[in-house]
Amino acid sequence: MEVRVPLMRLFLTTLVLSSTVLLLNAERPNIVIMLADDAGYSDFGCYGGEAETPNIDQLAAEGLKLTDFHAAAPNCSPSRTGLLTGRYPSRVGVYSYIPEQREGLHPMHMPSSEVTLAELLKESGYQTAHAGKWHVSVLRSTQPQPSDQGFDYSFGTTNNAIPSHLNPVNFVRNGEPVGDLEGYACQIVVDDAIRWLNQKDEADPFFLYVAFHEPHEKIASPPEMVAQYSEGKERNEYLANIQNLDDAAGRLLERLDELGHREDTIVLFASDNGSLHDASNGGLRGQKSMLYEGGIREPGIIRWPAMIEAGRTSDATLNFVDILPTFCSLAGVASPKDRTLDGLDFSPLLFGNENWERDQPLFWYFYRSIAGFSQRAQGMTGKMPAGAFRKDDWLLIGYLEHPNMPSSHAMVSSDMDFIRESTWEKFELYNLRIDRAQKKNLSNVKRALVKRLSKEMAAIHANMVEEGPLWKWEGE
Repeated sequence: MEVRVPLMRLFLTTLVLSSTVLLLNAERPNIVIMLADDAGYSDFGCYGGEAETPNIDQLAAEGLKLTDFHAAAPNCSPSRTGLLTGRYPSRVGVYSYIPEQREGLHPMHMPSSEVTLAELLKESGYQTAHAGKWHVSVLRSTQPQPSDQGFDYSFGTTNNAIPSHLNPVNFVRNGEPVGDLEGYACQIVVDDAIRWLNQKDEADPFFLYVAFHEPHEKIASPPEMVAQYSEGKERNEYLANIQNLDDAAGRLLERLDELGHREDTIVLFASDNGSLHDASNGGLRGQKSMLYEGGIREPGIIRWPAMIEAGRTSDATLNFVDILPTFCSLAGVASPKDRTLDGLDFSPLLFGNENWERDQPLFWYFYRSIAGFSQRAQGMTGKMPAGAFRKDDWLLIGYLEHPNMPSSHAMVSSDMDFIRESTWEKFELYNLRIDRAQKKNLSNVKRALVKRLSKEMAAIHANMVEEGPLWKWEGE
């Protein structure tokens, strides 16, 4: 019997195979990740934003723009952990942001046993550098440092730029305080990243992780940029902050071009979680620290001129945890086999296979929001969702029940009991293909689906709780 292959499928298969052959025969690509801090889904012009962002817009025009791309968590430390490890942050034990305490060291951090993208690339011959916000451990402490997690060079801060983006005083270079700096944080970070690019060895590929502080509060923006907007004082400052970030990103991209690295460099641009500004989240429900889409759906742009067709848009469902296996694949580096990786290799999508679909669900666990500390948006009061489970177009939202609910912004020792003992209480169900703003809860009309998905979500949650570290506080 004759078997006929549809012409389009044959074309896509040939395209992917040809791209793979080219990749195997080519030099390994350089990798640059640029990460904004608290920027929302629609903060940039190419996503419908109000700010002037010509450089990020151009990056999108020259690469692949993602419209269903998600952070690993709705706030900073766990989200960055997922990006660097390819694992759900709760599996790693980073359940929320890591506080910088005045007295004592908060125990939660990304353990040294975790294997990061930087470590894997360094072991295969890549030069590696970090510039900007770190926030998966406390710098200049006994916790693992960037140098312990695969970075040859590091320049940045544990958490936010202090006292603001303007003239920060808390930067650290390779473990040593830098002292007072002049200028805006994004420009300072890019200055140092460019300095590193200028001095690196040209013989070996490189991985550069640039983690901006903007637009996380406390905001400071150039007055001349603020004056360009007329939306109100706070909003003007915010939009100018996004514009200043874009300007810094453009300077870095320009230097890559000048060094001849345009064609052979993969550039990823994204944000670590949603914005605190409702107007920045593209009409999505919720904001930073919430598991609704406004807290976790992010801008995502990938450019690689030598291999990725320019001007494409994809609605494939992707997550930060997919970055490690995908970039390892593109660099010809094996992903870890001795641990659970929650991400998938989506490189076929980059090479033109629009039929690529994820074949495993996604899970977010962020119980900190149920304490009510982040509910200033949309009049939300009472308990907030603690879990989100995405399978195909369906998103299941779950609430946790426990007699002792978290009551503080920063994680405390009693949270360990909550993580071990809390149980799922109720659920909401949304079809994100037709209801991206999550306005219609379908849990009462799709009860069989809720029952099935909730069992799958509970199983992943139980597995993560079993694997994740339970931190102990000093003196306990």
